[in-house]
Amino acid sequence: MKIIKSTVSLRKELNRQREENLSIGLVPTMGNIHEGHLKLVEAAAKSCDYIVATIFVNPLQFGPNEDLQCYPRTMEEDSEKLKKTGCHCLFAPSEKELFGMNLTSQTTVHIPLLSEKYCGQTRPGHFDGVATVVCKIFNIVNPDIAFFGLKDYQQFLIIQKLVKDLGFPLKVVGIEVVRDQNGLALSSRNNFLSAEQLKIATNVNRCLTNAKNNIMAGLKEFRSIEQQSLEKMYSAGLKPEYFSICHAYSLEPAEKNDLELVILTAVYLGSIRLIDNVRISLN
Repeated sequence: MKIIKSTVSLRKELNRQREENLSIGLVPTMGNIHEGHLKLVEAAAKSCDYIVATIFVNPLQFGPNEDLQCYPRTMEEDSEKLKKTGCHCLFAPSEKELFGMNLTSQTTVHIPLLSEKYCGQTRPGHFDGVATVVCKIFNIVNPDIAFFGLKDYQQFLIIQKLVKDLGFPLKVVGIEVVRDQNGLALSSRNNFLSAEQLKIATNVNRCLTNAKNNIMAGLKEFRSIEQQSLEKMYSAGLKPEYFSICHAYSLEPAEKNDLELVILTAVYLGSIRLIDNVRISLN
């Protein structure tokens, strides 16, 4: 596996692959690679000839009081995991390489409506930062297919819309949430949880699953299900930010006739923020 840090070098490498008529798969990450990331690489390897993973802890998507400085950076371990999983190239640019000398003067990308709900409401500017860096990476790599995890479901919809609206000639593929044996969605931030907190965190998926089962059983009082789920989370020792049953594509509050749904949640456990979701098809 090649490790490349400059845009110029990466473009030269990928031009050589395209001259061989190889398809390019992209797996963007912020590093601290876990099994969820590796599932993206595995999926990319089944669809594409040449796999590029990126590691970049994007400062634009962190708010002023968020965990940018303590976000786990494990480049050596990450590169070994990616290599063993079949990644061909790791692009690991510096902040200066992607954004130049003045981060605050960067052109940014804003996706209206979708980016202003839920995580976008409580983390203003977060999705602008995501969209901006994703646009930069798409322009540099020019992949045939880009792979993203569906744990960040709102982010996935935003990236889909970005690709459609800006006419990027690529396909975006979502890969299912990877969970530990207790149902907790894998996340780099799980590393900050104590053993006791990890036990409490399993209630996130438990509440999502219980709400899903109620809906699948025919219950359509969505606002009541949301409120009951919030109360269960508080009782379990979680501090929920939101628990929302939505239309799966617009993310508007679900109505009784909607057939494609997603339940989104974000919670705090101590100072650690966790997100998760489950999707429901009533067809």
